[in-house]
Amino acid sequence: LAYVLGFVCAAAIIYFVAKRWKLGMSEDNLLTLMVCAIVGVVLGARIGYVLFYGNGLEFYLQNPLEVLAFNHGGMSFHGGLVGALLAGIAAAKMTGIPYLTLADLGCVAAPIGLFFGRLANFVNGELWGGPTDLPWGVVFGGAAGTMPRHPSQLYEALLEGVLIFAVLFMLSRRLPPRPRGTFLGVFLIMYGCCRFAIEFVRQPDVQLGYLWGGWLTMGQLLSVPLVLVGIGVLVYALRMKKPQQGLPELPQGE
Repeated sequence: LAYVLGFVCAAAIIYFVAKRWKLGMSEDNLLTLMVCAIVGVVLGARIGYVLFYGNGLEFYLQNPLEVLAFNHGGMSFHGGLVGALLAGIAAAKMTGIPYLTLADLGCVAAPIGLFFGRLANFVNGELWGGPTDLPWGVVFGGAAGTMPRHPSQLYEALLEGVLIFAVLFMLSRRLPPRPRGTFLGVFLIMYGCCRFAIEFVRQPDVQLGYLWGGWLTMGQLLSVPLVLVGIGVLVYALRMKKPQQGLPELPQGE
């Protein structure tokens, strides 16, 4: 349900922003983009989990069908991001809209999907935070025990979802639109920073624990490159100043 809500809301936001930017994006273009995004996100998220968070390469070599066992859980945001960016290449070729313009549109909408995803993590009682005595601590029960814990899923929903969306959507209101790649760069920087910070109060995955001397998590390790790449993309966008570009709008009636 979280994925369905996320993709439906993302499609609506992309269509709205593309119309404001006068990109001439048709419903067919939007459908093509969303199909590519769905395939890229789902496959990328699962493969990313298998590579970075799963039970080890040997386990999946012995049980290859487990790679596609979505019903067993396990999806990685970082993998989903890479999958979406790769799928965007195909979408750009099929629609004729420049890759960075599609990436910018996707980044404005992506935080909505993150918001619903983190709410689902909270409802499922998974990816909880460390113990806390703060008044909003939550007792998740089960493997989390009976002690109150940080509702780190809600922290992520607010920072990765609400905050990033608010910033990017506000930036998207400027006309003419900001240079191509601006939104991709800002998204990568903001997500990497938010995720890195929240990992300090979120319990690491049981099968991995803490890395590098007991203070760094896999989520933090994967978020550092996002910030660095985001800075590079943002610098490129501001230097090149390539305008957002879509398809010429057809006259009414055609």
